[in-house]
Amino acid sequence: MSNAPVDTGRRRFLTAATAVIGGAGAVAVAVPFVKSWNPSAKAKAAGAPVEVNISKLEPGQLIRVEWRGKPVWIVRRTDAVLAELPKIDADLRDPNSLEPQQPSYAQNPERSIKPEYFIAVGICTHLGCSPTYLPDSFGEQVEGVNSGFFCPCHGSKFDMAGRVFQGVPAPLNLVIPPHHYVDDNNVMIGLEQGEA
Repeated sequence: MSNAPVDTGRRRFLTAATAVIGGAGAVAVAVPFVKSWNPSAKAKAAGAPVEVNISKLEPGQLIRVEWRGKPVWIVRRTDAVLAELPKIDADLRDPNSLEPQQPSYAQNPERSIKPEYFIAVGICTHLGCSPTYLPDSFGEQVEGVNSGFFCPCHGSKFDMAGRVFQGVPAPLNLVIPPHHYVDDNNVMIGLEQGEA
């Protein structure tokens, strides 16, 4: 053992330098780790609202857009389709859209803000298949009803307001996504009026 005097100044310097380098290393490791908790740009874009131009949508035509990875249908309904809606209420499970999954603006016979346009998530409420739009041949599924949506997976049927018929596997009407009209030609899917 040596009885040489201990250089306490050097010891303090080395201790401080080691602490600073260790702290910097901890920050260097922590920053990417904390950033990994934030959603990626792709994830942010997937949940972002979608603006759709509906000015060229013809009566009876359906267009599909993607919002949050789900298909959203926009259908321009004809006057004949709108006139047919109240006539089939007795055949429907929830004709007045009273189930709580509906926004307040979908609690009307058309289930829409503007009767002419029907906007819904195109996924069956039974097991998540995508129903088929039958604009002229739905009568083969439900007698006396010309247009509607038929789910080929398990046979669920929905009218042109996305209301589910009785006696099919689907328990609820099709989901109406949050949306609002930006102007006469554009609709914003994913945000209700006044949301930013």
